[in-house]
Amino acid sequence: MTQKAEYCISCGVKLIEKGYVRFPCPSCGREIGRCVMCRHQSNPYTCPGCQFQGP
Repeated sequence: MTQKAEYCISCGVKLIEKGYVRFPCPSCGREIGRCVMCRHQSNPYTCPGCQFQGP
């Protein structure tokens, strides 16, 4: 069972503001959360499960 991402993987802000997204890691399927600001700024992230790096 996968745990829901509650915080942005890039900046650590709690995912409560409208516009955030949760999606599976393209490599391992672990759920990743991103806030609206990090999405718009294309801030990089690294999956803690498999070290996949994304924009």
